[in-house]
Amino acid sequence: MPIRPNGLARAAVRFRPAAFAGTFVALFMTVAIVSACGILLESGLRASLAPTRYAAAPVVIAADQEIRMRVGRGEGSYEVSASVPEHARVDAALLDTLAPLGRAVPDVVFPVRDAAGAGHQASGWGSTAFTGTKLSGGRAPGPGEVVLGGTPTGQDRVTLETPVGKREFRVVGHTDDPGARFSDADARTLSGHPDALDAIALLPTAPTGPATAASDERLAASARAAVAGRAEVLTGADRAVDPQLAGAKELLTALGGSFGGTATLVAVFTAAGTVALSVGQRSREYALLRAVGATPRQIRRTVATEALLVAPLAGALGCLPGFALASWWFGALQAKGAVPEAVELTVSWIPLACAAGIGLLTALISGWAAARKPARIRPGQALAAAAVERVRPGWIRTPLGVLALAGGAACGGLAAAGSGPDAANAALGVVMLFMLAVALLGPLIARACAAVLGFPLRLGDASAALAAANSRAHVRRLASAITPIVLAMAFSSTLVFLHTSEERATREQQTSGLLADRVVTAPPADIGSRALPAGVTAAVPVTRTSVLAELGSGPDRWLQGASAQAVTGPGAALARVQDLDVREGGLDALRPGTVAVDRNLADSAHAGLGDRLPLRLPDGTEAAPEIVALYTRGLGFAEVTLSAADLTGHMTSPAPTELLVRGDSPALAELGAVTDRRGWTTAQGTDRQVNAWANTVMASVLGGFAAVAAVNTLVMTVLDRRRELRMLRLVGSTRRQVLRMIRWETLLITGAGVTLGSAIALATLFPMTRALTGAPPHIPPLLYGSFVAAALLLGLTATTLPARNALRTPGP
Repeated sequence: MPIRPNGLARAAVRFRPAAFAGTFVALFMTVAIVSACGILLESGLRASLAPTRYAAAPVVIAADQEIRMRVGRGEGSYEVSASVPEHARVDAALLDTLAPLGRAVPDVVFPVRDAAGAGHQASGWGSTAFTGTKLSGGRAPGPGEVVLGGTPTGQDRVTLETPVGKREFRVVGHTDDPGARFSDADARTLSGHPDALDAIALLPTAPTGPATAASDERLAASARAAVAGRAEVLTGADRAVDPQLAGAKELLTALGGSFGGTATLVAVFTAAGTVALSVGQRSREYALLRAVGATPRQIRRTVATEALLVAPLAGALGCLPGFALASWWFGALQAKGAVPEAVELTVSWIPLACAAGIGLLTALISGWAAARKPARIRPGQALAAAAVERVRPGWIRTPLGVLALAGGAACGGLAAAGSGPDAANAALGVVMLFMLAVALLGPLIARACAAVLGFPLRLGDASAALAAANSRAHVRRLASAITPIVLAMAFSSTLVFLHTSEERATREQQTSGLLADRVVTAPPADIGSRALPAGVTAAVPVTRTSVLAELGSGPDRWLQGASAQAVTGPGAALARVQDLDVREGGLDALRPGTVAVDRNLADSAHAGLGDRLPLRLPDGTEAAPEIVALYTRGLGFAEVTLSAADLTGHMTSPAPTELLVRGDSPALAELGAVTDRRGWTTAQGTDRQVNAWANTVMASVLGGFAAVAAVNTLVMTVLDRRRELRMLRLVGSTRRQVLRMIRWETLLITGAGVTLGSAIALATLFPMTRALTGAPPHIPPLLYGSFVAAALLLGLTATTLPARNALRTPGP
């Protein structure tokens, strides 16, 4: 009777479900991780907002909120881009250009504060033409007048703090919608950038009938011809001009693409190892099939059919937790303000199908690779080969593993010799290449671990010696169990301890560098021109923002966001309230047109003292200030320090963020919320909690997946040894001795995995933290100890429970 591969596969799954449970779990988790990251990636690519503010404006003219730069030479050139730090604006001169086409309405939006310190959104009265705001009483504002929103207060005059200082206005009307509305001319002046507009709404002059898509498109085409590339002409959903949307798209794309790529590689490697282990555990069955006449093609078809029976079900079910994970992650990002509430999670068949397809291909390819040896072996040698495990260096895996090991060492050397982002990027390659080397050279590494870590076991009692002998005799099984533990330790330690290192360095820089006795948060906009209160010896207003820096040199250049602080007054005054640890130059030379820069950022830009640093200001305007000082405490304060005069007209809210004060005075309480050094440092730590949360989530996803994979692999190995454990009982070993042997083997496995994973993490962290913080990594002992304890607890639980169950039934 001929052997039917499909029947063999169905019978194997039916009568030996435990042999396929581990494969199912591995593929299930792989699909879950890949589908979650794919959903986030698709959501980032398709993220959009409804044009709420400009819903009634058929055409909107606005600036591109992306800074684009062409780098490279010739045919190899390419474009790099980065989101504008705040909001890019259009030239107000376009109003005259667009006037012949219809009604061109200028729109500026800026913050104001009333006498009680409450913030309001302000704009020009002309914007009511497309926002639909109506007067509930009074009239439209003129010069020096304002229309207030909300409940009328009965005030005839009101004092408001605007981006250009405090102004008094006559209240001439009220609206039901919140906010303050000035005349268009006043709004442009008060915004601080009278020659630049947030957007221009283009409305038909005298519509002869209801607007249609064709008429709107004709108006948009005319506007494009008029602006001639000086601005973007937006219609439809593109009219949602929201700078936060660009940041959300970038974040979601990075999570789904960059982190998702790493997670996918980890998941695929882990699943492939599990599938290979499952096939390898049945090498005796394949040997019997070869001995009774099964052809190599039939063996391969059997393995492929088994994959087709398990992988599609795992893929279909794995998409459910993948969707749940993506939904939770997306919702948490919205709750923390990283993604606008109006942005929706996008779910289509594309990421789900890709995830299921990746799971199926992983099962097929890894199963085919694992079945090559039992399928090719001669029938007469099959049973002998299956009885004894032989570890011979593979002609494909070994050279690739050596190359990965050499590549990891080379990246480590580059990271150690480099600085700044270059060193950090090189260090990222260390963990990936070393992990690839562990996966490819697993049996050889396991043999070395069994020899080194098994030596003290051989000196112990019978159970310990037997555990050492088992480890040496079954290094492939040992390698399959070690690899996921290495994954869990390496990735979790790298992500978590990178954050602890940055957090410690930041706090130390802030504690050592803040010389101010008091910090006043949100002081008045004109605080720089006021006299110092009694008891105050120095007071420096500082505005915190961000800029884009052009890094690299020659054809290898890119744009990177950098934290910035703008100082009102001379740089020498800043030195009295902040110690930035200046290493070259001096803050006394800081004035308009100059900049002080963190040394790491300067190294990345290949710039030094006296050079020009190419920057993009918060609204995207190009600038190239001269570097007059290099310092080392940019992580704790700001990577770029400028004169506030250089940012005039380039920020949405140019008012000082804080006032750094030497001395003390009761009058400071009238200027804003007052805190001391410790309170300010604590508040800055609170602001960094989003990054800490993001690192923790990524570490939990990768580490959790690897931990589940490790448990799954350990359970598979113990269940496959049920016959061996029962034979030990038959030859006289007590149940306690057998369980003790299992525990010793587990300790060897987890010890090897923790040691290798920790070594890979340290090889990554040392150059990375040195480049980012200038200090070695900070590894809290209790936190690291919890990682080790978790690995030991999971390992012992995953092996002891199935071993106890296997020993309940006597006999082979």
